[in-house]
Amino acid sequence: MMLKNPASKYRPFVFPFDMSDRTWPSKTIEKAPRWLSTDLRDGNQALADPMDVEKKMRFWKTLMQIGVKEVEVGFPSASQIEFDFVRKLIEEDHVPDDVTIQVLVQAREDLILRTFESLKGAKKACIHFYNATSPLFRRVVFGLEKSDVLALAVKAAQLIKDCAAKQPDTEWSFEYSPETFSATEPDFAVEVCERVMDVWDASPEKPVILNLPATVEVSSPNIYADQIEWFCRQLTRRSSAIISLHPHNDRGTGIAAAELGILAGADRIEGCLFGNGERTGNVDLVTLALNLYTQGVSPELDFSDIRSVVNTVIHCNNIPVHPRHPYAGELVFTAFSGSHQDAIKKGFAVHETRNDGVWEMPYLPIDPADLGESYEAVIRVNSQSGKGGIAWILEQDKGLKLPRRLQVDFSRKVQEIADATGKEMQAADIWHAFEDAYYLKGTPKYELVEYIDSGARRAGVDRLFAGRIIHDGIETPVTGRGNGLMAAAVDALNAAYALGIEVLDYHEHALSRGTDARAVAYVECRTADDRKVFGVGMDVDSATASVKAILSAANAL
Repeated sequence: MMLKNPASKYRPFVFPFDMSDRTWPSKTIEKAPRWLSTDLRDGNQALADPMDVEKKMRFWKTLMQIGVKEVEVGFPSASQIEFDFVRKLIEEDHVPDDVTIQVLVQAREDLILRTFESLKGAKKACIHFYNATSPLFRRVVFGLEKSDVLALAVKAAQLIKDCAAKQPDTEWSFEYSPETFSATEPDFAVEVCERVMDVWDASPEKPVILNLPATVEVSSPNIYADQIEWFCRQLTRRSSAIISLHPHNDRGTGIAAAELGILAGADRIEGCLFGNGERTGNVDLVTLALNLYTQGVSPELDFSDIRSVVNTVIHCNNIPVHPRHPYAGELVFTAFSGSHQDAIKKGFAVHETRNDGVWEMPYLPIDPADLGESYEAVIRVNSQSGKGGIAWILEQDKGLKLPRRLQVDFSRKVQEIADATGKEMQAADIWHAFEDAYYLKGTPKYELVEYIDSGARRAGVDRLFAGRIIHDGIETPVTGRGNGLMAAAVDALNAAYALGIEVLDYHEHALSRGTDARAVAYVECRTADDRKVFGVGMDVDSATASVKAILSAANAL
């Protein structure tokens, strides 16, 4: 049961130093950080069924296609599968020359030796070791004092340095994580990191990676940023260190923590595609990278085929990607709401007139086409949808550009169907409804057989329309005159069938280009009793399309 007074059980995290002179809030991210994917290690160890070698290899190939240059490929001392996968990458030459493989190991001698064995023959490799440093872990988990933690880190760092020297053909880099950094006394975190840097002879020419993980999110992102900025200020050899962050998502703010951490001085981000990882997960590299992209900053990662990346992650992790997941979910570019649809439709209309290429679109912070997604699912229709969305679907699917009042008329008909079924309407459903509403198929009450007209009007002589119409299955000749073809056709129908209609509005456009282009015509008519009816006609001949549109309106009576 939740407590009425949670303060009796939980204590807020307090950063112990004054950071009133913090500088990170006034900064902006102007370039991408270095990226490290830990999908094959941290992400993998968080799975109920860890990846086998085949799945790891598929994931690896996807990471290479995206353009990730640093990959934590496993924990080779933890299991034979982990060890074998590292060997497979090296022995079968799967690692490009510009890619560094990284492996994780605890600060234990036997595990470090086994780890170096897995990396024999590697061109470029990073050894990443860690030990827990926070008061809770020192006291409860390990029963160690600060001096013990320091000694453990120094001993492991020295062993790693010695082992690397025995494999000189590999280009080595080193990484150290004070695990549980987010809950460690800041000054102690600096102390243990500097002792490790001393052992590794860190220099600007050969910097070491210091990873400052939010192993558990214990505070809001702004406090994590304060921790990072304070650490960077206190580090005596800042130019000799690459500051890396490994944010988790316990508070649901891992992405914000990473972004603020970059502002605070971090150079590198460790995370997983779509944020898989222990508990609530690691930071989501896809969202982070595409957040940069939407601000005009190249993430230096390529998600031009986001759907294939999603499919790989689902297959390898056996975990779905949520349909509302930023940038990658199946519904993130989709609008069902009528007001949203109308805004997007108008946005695309304006976008087509721009010549500067700038993307400014209501409700869409990124162009789906940049991620290999089509516009087909941008607007989908259900009972919440409006005229703009329905018109968009017809335009995208059939090339129809409905006049506004026709949009209103047809949207009412679609709304009735959607309300009755309670389901989403697909493009095919909307098209069938349109055909039914405006008598574009089947056997309507009024149907054109053929017609002739007298052509251009001569001075003082109205244009003549003469045709044959099937009305309720009976073919009848009709004739009429007017100042144009449509007026003459209306006159003929009114004379033959006493319809009493007049044309209020007319639009037409081509449906395709070339000599075989079809035309579509739209008419709005008024009846003798002041009702409004609409008609639609299609034909390879634009004049015939207009006549068919008049008959469509007559059928609507």
